[in-house]
Amino acid sequence: MNLSGASRRNPSVRFNQSLMSRLNGIVSNTVISSVLLVWLFQKDVTVWRKPSQEFGGFLYKAEGTVAENPERIMDFIRPGARRLEWDSMITSLEILQTLDQGCCVVKYTTAGQLWNIISPREFVDFSCTSEYQRGLLSCGVSVDHEEQRAGLVRGFNHPCGWFCVPAQDSELSVLTGYIQTDLRGMLPQAAVDTAMASGLVNFFTDLRRALKI
Repeated sequence: MNLSGASRRNPSVRFNQSLMSRLNGIVSNTVISSVLLVWLFQKDVTVWRKPSQEFGGFLYKAEGTVAENPERIMDFIRPGARRLEWDSMITSLEILQTLDQGCCVVKYTTAGQLWNIISPREFVDFSCTSEYQRGLLSCGVSVDHEEQRAGLVRGFNHPCGWFCVPAQDSELSVLTGYIQTDLRGMLPQAAVDTAMASGLVNFFTDLRRALKI
């Protein structure tokens, strides 16, 4: 799918159905934590990894609780100006095209990591937020887009998503992320693992802080 084609064919419903189907398989295959490698436990957040079925890298699963209802949490996570305000990993964000059913095409850049061993990256994603099972899901996947900012490596997100449901017998919500990002470039796997794990933990820290303001 390319961006200009999205405008002509309006494929957001079909594209989102395909994305949801692929994410459903990911969720189903990662709910049993015993099959995953526990990579990091810190600040009430656990991050696992397992080989991705989409590309040659890894699928990372992050899970933690957040003291807020799923609707408000997803309002902070979905692409938009609010996300740019609190997420320390995102340095710029632009909605390129608004589609139907809560879907959009978003272009954003991420900060360098590990003393810039991993330099800033640029992504262009199809993103959609909708009800899913008994909660809410904000999901995305990268799409082709010719324009690229000079000096930035264009990364690629295979199907990713943040799934949020109310915790049982609690005022908390359980937030689970499924991330499989190809950062591209010649990067040591150990550096990618460290950056992904620490970045996901910081995501929860930033989000919790923002929700209290």
